[in-house]
Amino acid sequence: MESSSCIYKDPNSPIEARVKDLLSRMTLKEKVAQMTQIERSVATPHYLQDLGIGSVMNAGGSAPFPNAKSSDWADMVDWFQKLALQSRLGIPIIYGIDAVHGNNGVYGTTIFPHNVGLGATRDADLVRRIGVATALEVRACGIQYTFAPCVAVCRDPRWGRCYESYSEDTNIVREMASIVTGLQGQPPEGHPNGYPFLAGRNNVIACAKHFVGDGGTHKGLNEGDTILSYEDLERIHMAPYLDCISQGVGTIMVSYSSWNGRQLHAHHFLLTEVLKDKLGFKGFVISDWEALDRLSKPLGSNYRRCVSTAVNAGTDMVMVGQKHREFMKDLIFLAESGEIPMTRIDDAVERILRVKFVAGLFEYPFADRSLLDIVGCKLHRELAREAVRKSLVLLKNGKDPKKPLLPLDRSAKKILVAGTHADNLGYQCGGWTIAWNGMSGRITIGTTILDAIKEAIGEETEVIYEKIPSPDTLASQDFSFAIVAVGEDPYAEFTGDNSELAIPFNGADIISSVADKIPTLVILISGRPLVIEPWLLEKIDGLIAAWLPGTEGEGITDVIFGDYDFSGRLPVTWFRKVEQLPMNLRDNSEEPLFPLGFGLTCEAGNSFD
Repeated sequence: MESSSCIYKDPNSPIEARVKDLLSRMTLKEKVAQMTQIERSVATPHYLQDLGIGSVMNAGGSAPFPNAKSSDWADMVDWFQKLALQSRLGIPIIYGIDAVHGNNGVYGTTIFPHNVGLGATRDADLVRRIGVATALEVRACGIQYTFAPCVAVCRDPRWGRCYESYSEDTNIVREMASIVTGLQGQPPEGHPNGYPFLAGRNNVIACAKHFVGDGGTHKGLNEGDTILSYEDLERIHMAPYLDCISQGVGTIMVSYSSWNGRQLHAHHFLLTEVLKDKLGFKGFVISDWEALDRLSKPLGSNYRRCVSTAVNAGTDMVMVGQKHREFMKDLIFLAESGEIPMTRIDDAVERILRVKFVAGLFEYPFADRSLLDIVGCKLHRELAREAVRKSLVLLKNGKDPKKPLLPLDRSAKKILVAGTHADNLGYQCGGWTIAWNGMSGRITIGTTILDAIKEAIGEETEVIYEKIPSPDTLASQDFSFAIVAVGEDPYAEFTGDNSELAIPFNGADIISSVADKIPTLVILISGRPLVIEPWLLEKIDGLIAAWLPGTEGEGITDVIFGDYDFSGRLPVTWFRKVEQLPMNLRDNSEEPLFPLGFGLTCEAGNSFD
């Protein structure tokens, strides 16, 4: 360990002086280690204590053990940190996690609606408050860094990450960038634009992603090619990054995708000349998971060239996946040979150290255990419940406008609840929940739609629940109404790419069989618009787009039983058939099923459109 008289260890010294002092003491190997982010499963004492690795993260679904609670995560992260602090220079690690709708990878946390639902709220302050709550639940785990928010502008719902986008409308995405201030805190007046900011120990470093154009790829293909002029790329896809940078976002993640045939991880013009030089971003640029492998064909071949290309393009920290040994060896060789200039290495390490000093990691490297009681607390679940009810978009209310179905009568004698999604918390939460791809069933603590209905109805009301109602049940003549919840199974990234966008699990057939016999409210659980054939829409009495609401199903019953009116508006255009795609506001002359901004209310059947 170095002497305590070091400038970099003095919390009263200016951050830039601390960065300069620490950088001057580092060997090339230590600099390369700071640029390396490894998966927690390979975070051994050798890498943390001996080499002084810069960052640890966990891939989606990677956890200390199944159903590990926040305290278990804090134990793990603190152990990593203790090892890092025993390295020669005692540089703390920064631990990163994909907390993209709450601290969604950890059992028992509050899971908020995915971004597409939040875009439907149009409520920037709500999104900021969700950022505040998420930061607290992440910090309770001892984690200081989240790979969020995704500020992609999704222009095609065939994209498997559509639900990670707030909207197809750049202006809506820009408003929702307020979550950065929630996560990191509010920078003071006069804070230098582009300089990273963190208010304190209750906040986390954010990561705006994926730079840039990931939501505009041809045919919505994940990791595909965005074919646009620079002016349109800047206007549509780059604009939200200006808002994140102005709020002091600490890091920005590079997109897997390409722009006009050139991969972003190899794009010096966009990463260095635009992002760093023109926009003035002073935090660090991080790669996506194993993204460098994708810079060559076959995948992962000629890895040294991939490292050279990405780092010279402007990538500062590399999420290496399983190639940590090879990456460090190659980066050292490239720096020693001059293929990557030392000025580029030093720039990358300066940026990483700057964020660590801004985050207060040298002063407060360990978990604050007093935050554990706030994980999944009533206040946070009430906030998530508020977000759910504000995200719901009412698309149809009654076959006859003079005879609306909603609000439902909570004192009805007998009701039917059906559908694949009525009692499935995992489906309700979607991808990036506990596992990378999401899961089915009671995967964490929360309230399903069925749970919420049973809680909301009157004591005399009988609830019959059948996932797929039998002919005998449907033949009964005494149901007042039916609630049918159907939708998508969970997915993430490329597993969600979908060129058909039909309702899975024979959802249309379930809806049809029920609606033929009983007045029916359909609750569609999905990360994007799905095909709703005209014959099906005609059959049903009510239709709600509930998106992927998360753990708090009572937000749905708050609205359908009339305690609150609907206020959500479509964040995306709802197409009639996939042949119309891509279909965005003002970009397509064909008529959508429901336009961007559409949403009904129960009061007098008003529409926002």
